[in-house]
Amino acid sequence: MYRTIHSALRDDSGMISAEYALGTLAAAALATTLYLLASSDAVSALLKSLLDRALAGPT
Repeated sequence: MYRTIHSALRDDSGMISAEYALGTLAAAALATTLYLLASSDAVSALLKSLLDRALAGPT
């Protein structure tokens, strides 16, 4: 009886799916945040300025 209860309580096979789901959700949230940040006007202007300076060469 003890072994049956003990093995039932130790069964955590569903945790793997839950961990993958949370990891996927976190990755999607991070990707969305980075996309919104990178597509903002301020970051676009900063990257354009940096690229212009890099292509202009030494002055």
